[in-house]
Amino acid sequence: MYSMRNVNGHIQVYDYRGNFLFSADTEREAREELESYAEFAA
Repeated sequence: MYSMRNVNGHIQVYDYRGNFLFSADTEREAREELESYAEFAA
């Protein structure tokens, strides 16, 4: 489970514990990065 927050015009992604994972310019970019992140973590 991940959450995304729009902060000052960019997207910050956090894990289920609220730990910051990464930021992205757009929500689409964040979702694509999450896919890569999930594959790497598996």
